[in-house]
Parts: sequence; C-alpha cells; structure tokens
Amino acid sequence: MIETIVFDVGETLTKDDRYWASWADWLQVPRHTVSALVGSVVAQGGDGLDALRLISPDMDIASAHHAREAAGRGEHLGEADLYPDVRPALGGLHKLGVRVVIAGNESARAAELLRDLDLPADLIVTAGDWGVAKPDPAFFTRVLEVAQAGPRETLYVGDHPAHDVFPAKQAGLRTAHIRRGPWGHLWADDPAVAEAADWQIDNLTVLAALIAR
Repeated sequence: MIETIVFDVGETLTKDDRYWASWADWLQVPRHTVSALVGSVVAQGGDGLDALRLISPDMDIASAHHAREAAGRGEHLGEADLYPDVRPALGGLHKLGVRVVIAGNESARAAELLRDLDLPADLIVTAGDWGVAKPDPAFFTRVLEVAQAGPRETLYVGDHPAHDVFPAKQAGLRTAHIRRGPWGHLWADDPAVAEAADWQIDNLTVLAALIAR
C-alpha cells in the first residue's frame, strides 16, 4: 500500500516556461532559441543549463543567477505556473491520508516560493535545500528519510526518466512517469521507461484511484 507520494517539481507540478523565458530575456536572445537549445541538450542526455553555456560560453551560471536576483529579475513561481490538476490532486491525496512530499531539483529559493503557494503538501524540499541533486542516489536516500515510509510504500512521480524514474526505481521506490512537458512526452513510449515505471499517467488526478486499488 502506498503511504507517501513524492513529487518532482519542474514539468510535474510546475510549467518551466517562465524559468527558461526569463533566462532568454536576461541573455537578450529569443525565447525560442533557449527553448530549442534546452530541448536539444536534454534529449542528448545533458543538463538544461548546459544550453545557456552554448549561448554564453564564458558565463558562470551561479554568478549569473545571483546577478539576476540582485537586479530583481530572479526566480519567480506563482499560481499561474502550476498545472491545473496540482491542487485537486494533492488535496485529494491528503484526504485519503497519504503523506504528500514535494522534492525536486530546484534551488532553495524555488523551495521558498513553492512554500509561499500554500500547497496541500506535508513537506516541500529541493536539491538546493539538501545540497544534493538528482539523479545522485543520495538525493533518493534523503527522499526516503522524509517519506516516513518504506521504499515499497513510497511512490515517486516525475517526468524525466533519467532524473526521476530510473534512479527512484534503483533506490527501491515505486515510480510513476507522467506524460507531461517535453521530457514526459519525449520518452513516453520508451520501452525502458515502461519497464521501470510502475505506472504511466497523463495527469495527477488519477493517482488517488491508482493507489486505492
């Protein structure tokens, strides 16, 4: 029986449009340029931030991030950035007595912004809080610590196979791959994903029915 469900953030709960658009505006390049480069880099197994280095090879990402914050153009997350099924899905799971945890690869600042949204979650943490990021196995060790349930009683939900499904499965957790956002769609029909995921879903509201079976 699933006791705890842990959710990835980007393209699972939130849309990444604003994040990458803000980087494009900061670098003064068309937004489509950044989106296309991110897609290309990630599809080849890289990190999305590597796309920014293609545009500005000498840029230090951390320094640029701090510069954006200092200029008042830092990270922002609001209600409009949430997928519409997030609140009803998380709220429904809460009513079933499921522990709801949000744990993604975002910054500590993003964690603060998510907490400000007052989502129906028992805990919101990020890689920035923990100092370790997916797909590092240590991230999923921390996930199990905060899940307050055993690996087989904990479900991790995410869109990116290499960051979410595969490492969570290797850590012994149950997994759900959501067909959402570029990575969710790109790898939706990949046989390796189908084999690794306990469930493949198109929206979050189906989780309550799945775990009740």
